[in-house]
Amino acid sequence: MKNKIFKIEGMHCASCATIISKEVSKLPGINKVNVNFANEKAKIDFDENKTNLEIMNSSIEKLGYHIVDQEGSTPYNQMKTKSDIEEINNKSKTKFIMPISIIVFFIMMWDILAKTSSLVPNIPIPMELLNTIMMIISTIVLFYIGKPFLKGVTRFIRYGKANMDTLIGIGTLTAYIYSSIITLFPQVNMAMNLPDYTYFDVVIVVIGFITFGKYLESRSKKKTGEAIEKLIKLGAKTAIVKRDGKEIEIEVSEVKVGDMIIVKPGMKIPVDGKITEGTTSIDESMITGESMPVDKKVGDIVTGATINKQGSIVFEATKVGEETVLSSIIKMVENAQGSKAPIEALADRVSNIFVPTVLIVAFITLILWMIIGIPILGKSIAISYGLLSFVGILVIACPCALGLATPTAIIVGVGKGAEHGILIKDAESLEKLSKVDTIVLDKTGTITKGKPEVTNIVSLDSIYKETDIIKITASLEALSEHPLGLAIKNYALSQNIILNKVDDFAALEGIGVKGKIKDLNVFIHKPEDKDINEELRELQNEGKTVIIIEVENKKIGLMALSDTIKDNAKETINKLHKKGIKVIMLTGDNHLAAKYIADQVNIDNVYSEVLPKDKIDKIISLQKEGRIVAMAGDGINDAPALTEADVGIAMATGSDIAIESAGITLLNGDIHKLSEAIILSKKTFATVKQNLFWAFIYNVIGIPIAAGILFPIWGIILNPIFAGLAMALSSVSVVGNSLRLKVKKI
Repeated sequence: MKNKIFKIEGMHCASCATIISKEVSKLPGINKVNVNFANEKAKIDFDENKTNLEIMNSSIEKLGYHIVDQEGSTPYNQMKTKSDIEEINNKSKTKFIMPISIIVFFIMMWDILAKTSSLVPNIPIPMELLNTIMMIISTIVLFYIGKPFLKGVTRFIRYGKANMDTLIGIGTLTAYIYSSIITLFPQVNMAMNLPDYTYFDVVIVVIGFITFGKYLESRSKKKTGEAIEKLIKLGAKTAIVKRDGKEIEIEVSEVKVGDMIIVKPGMKIPVDGKITEGTTSIDESMITGESMPVDKKVGDIVTGATINKQGSIVFEATKVGEETVLSSIIKMVENAQGSKAPIEALADRVSNIFVPTVLIVAFITLILWMIIGIPILGKSIAISYGLLSFVGILVIACPCALGLATPTAIIVGVGKGAEHGILIKDAESLEKLSKVDTIVLDKTGTITKGKPEVTNIVSLDSIYKETDIIKITASLEALSEHPLGLAIKNYALSQNIILNKVDDFAALEGIGVKGKIKDLNVFIHKPEDKDINEELRELQNEGKTVIIIEVENKKIGLMALSDTIKDNAKETINKLHKKGIKVIMLTGDNHLAAKYIADQVNIDNVYSEVLPKDKIDKIISLQKEGRIVAMAGDGINDAPALTEADVGIAMATGSDIAIESAGITLLNGDIHKLSEAIILSKKTFATVKQNLFWAFIYNVIGIPIAAGILFPIWGIILNPIFAGLAMALSSVSVVGNSLRLKVKKI
């Protein structure tokens, strides 16, 4: 099976997405189809041996849709599709139709006021001449600007598939045909006693407002996907490469793995790689969301699209093209933006039956106006109001707002997360995260930094100061391959301590190291039972690793090392508590070390010395208690637990973002982003619920008013012109509400 994302052309509303999904799903070899109206893309899971793009297109092209395979178009060279051309066409059509619509709308309002108020004079144009002018204009508008709506009617007649275009097309075509008969054949009007009102103005203004609304909607939808565009623009366009002893500048797409790349101050890192020459500091904010530059030296990893701030470096390209971190992030964000959240299922079910139901309601309303209205109001008024209601229902009932409610919020939320170093794998994970009430944290690499650091230095001999102890210890440990030795060496260098020369160095496996410094025998070892005193025991009770330093068989000091707590771990956990979230630590570390760390950051419950399987069992146990559980870990030994949790959260660095077991990835392993991710999820789904409410309530209120429910009480009939304006603005308002997420603080 192959899973690919395709571009869909020709979609105009949520019903289009439903139609495409249904038609493609019927084909052999199709496992799953997920069509997203907001970003006009489809994620299709299919068997290449049973179906292909040509077969898929053959099933939907007759309905006005087309699937485009964008494979091969890189993030730096996106293809212009028919959707982009349609937006340009909508813009030119809007410029043509809106001035006409505004003038006609003004004339219509003038006519209404003149008939209802003696203070307003009649229009100084003979009605017959005005009707003729309006018919000519409406003919141009309907058959040029409104051509997509007429195609929707044709496809409905031929294939029985209805969408927004069908509703608008049937409504405006009915008004146009009726008005044309009244204008061209006045004898029919006299014979049947039909109302002498024409609805050419309705045709013109409704199509004008809807065209304008579609243009605004397409612009607004583009803004929801700006995060992808920003990520694409982050990439460098060229790279300076060493080849055949020369420095040449080439396109980034031409860089190969193994190329030696030169990056000067102020330049972007073109691809991922490892530094081979030079030192510098790099702005990695596009990966981590943190503004502080990171110091880099030989052997360190660099990431494409980050910015070299100071020194010149040479690095070896290790990942190029779609393998780079930037491309992986773009792909992950694009996948998440195209995915569906469980809450969207309700909107999908409604959209599935919405258009056919509206058509039935519109026809029933027209019939009821004839049956009930004619005996009470007379044929002329009843037919007039019946036609207004019929057209009004079809126009106001467009399901666009409903179809945009969830995906636009998801697109903006996922994009905002990416900008803050929070990568969301799919919409379902984002929705579940908003409901989480328990978070399980691994200790090492999640709450702590995941590497030992020197925390305590204790002098046991007045002759030796702390700096002397550091110098002696680091001089020997610098020759060791043990992780603790590296930590001690780095600590000494950070204190600007110059190391001594060591003779006769020896590493004693499982014990320590020894050697000679200035002809003095130095022995550094782990404590034995005879070495334990109150001071040493206190350090061990804090979960720290303690080493003893001896010179000429005399103990001169102690040094303690520990995996230190991340700077903002305590603050983050306190924020989670304020949100009513219970925080639990699961770790394979010993009880003393685990409890010490937990106490420092206010963890609720601690479970130590647990194996990966034990973590899974604990998560299952919490879920059986009715809790919604998120698990945050380093994505390696925690992978089984991340998969078992309702939401898996991987604490990752820029070089290992593709952790399949996690639904959420926090770049740079920053625990502070954990609280930000939860805030983002809650705000995103609060926006989704607001959008769905307004989309539903708009139709629940609008359709009955258009049908004439207020007429018996107040004599109110909703003019289709206002229905068209309201329909257009409803979609724009839903997208606008989603865009508010961009400026919300997380």
